Amino acid sequence: MVKVQLFLGVLSFAFAVFCLIDAIGTTQPRNLPKWAWIVMILLFPLLGSIAWFLAGRPRPTPPPSAFPEYDRPGRMSPGDPSKDEAFLRDVRARAEEQRARYQAEQRRKQQEGEEGSAPA
Repeated sequence: MVKVQLFLGVLSFAFAVFCLIDAIGTTQPRNLPKWAWIVMILLFPLLGSIAWFLAGRPRPTPPPSAFPEYDRPGRMSPGDPSKDEAFLRDVRARAEEQRARYQAEQRRKQQEGEEGSAPA
């Protein structure tokens, strides 16, 4: 029984120290000023720590996106549908041109391979 009480006491102390350090290190606590949270944790270690953990810690902010243009609302809809159609036409034309160049290159390599292996 003594071991359980000792364990709970150490756990409570560690939790209070964690919350105190977290409260001191934060810049924008929720619901109360920073000094009030620190005083509450110091005066009521267990209750103040639980209150800090549930109601005082700032909400975690998502990490900034490396590509903020993907976060822009409405980015999936074209601003001007006629420009979007023209863009897609150009993309298809470039893809067809690249495909034709690739096929011509493959035919050229195949012909060179046949000429190299043909008896002279």
